Amino acid sequence: MSFLEHLEELRWHLIRAIAGMIVCAILAFIFKDIIFDKIILAPKSPEFWTNRMLCSLSERLDVPKLCLNSTQFEIISVKLQGQFMTHITVSLIAGLIMAFPYVFLQFWNFVSPALHSKERKYARGAVVISSLLFLLGVAFGYFLIVPFTINFLGGYSVSSDVDNKINLISYVSTVSSVVLAAGVIFELPIVVYFLSKIGLITPQFMRKYRKHSIVVVLILASIITPPDVFSQILVSIPLLILYEISIYISAGVVRRRMKEDEENNS
Repeated sequence: MSFLEHLEELRWHLIRAIAGMIVCAILAFIFKDIIFDKIILAPKSPEFWTNRMLCSLSERLDVPKLCLNSTQFEIISVKLQGQFMTHITVSLIAGLIMAFPYVFLQFWNFVSPALHSKERKYARGAVVISSLLFLLGVAFGYFLIVPFTINFLGGYSVSSDVDNKINLISYVSTVSSVVLAAGVIFELPIVVYFLSKIGLITPQFMRKYRKHSIVVVLILASIITPPDVFSQILVSIPLLILYEISIYISAGVVRRRMKEDEENNS
């Protein structure tokens, strides 16, 4: 195809992806009671699953700081259009999350014709794996990082004279940014796979900077968790495991490329 034909093909894939997001966003907009009461606002409640499990664990280990969000804070809306605009924003974000497998499928359908048959064979499960990793990251962010973040930021005080009354828009933006960021971070193995395919990353490079990655992960964990070692380790372990998995993926890609080069030279 010519360049303009490629652009036309890309345009239709983008239209399908956006249409899928809009359909999911409309569904999220309709079922706002579930989206807000059961999902968005749930992590600040002591009855949230993660909060109950950690409070139970804190009693067994005698670590009181692990009991998260035991006291609820008040959420307010300070703008006339605040709740309506927040409803639309949350619906769009929920639409993106729900439609992510379909959106990635459209991206893959546009890119895959440019790949060789062997490359398509090895990356056949890219859509399924990337979707599972993204949703797993969203779940990790929602069930683990969000409760720690809400507990720390919602209970932080510079003075006893200042009461925390959190703006709805601020609360929603914090929760959504944490969840989406976790989903993107969990795409690390997929990113490493493609960067290793084009030679920008090697397992030797990743092993060389392993200590640096540990420091970055620990800093990130210290920011989003209460100031105790147990909480930081609890959040850091999955991210470090993800990095180690990415090293093995990169090593596999490099070995396969070297094997193909030997076969082509022989």
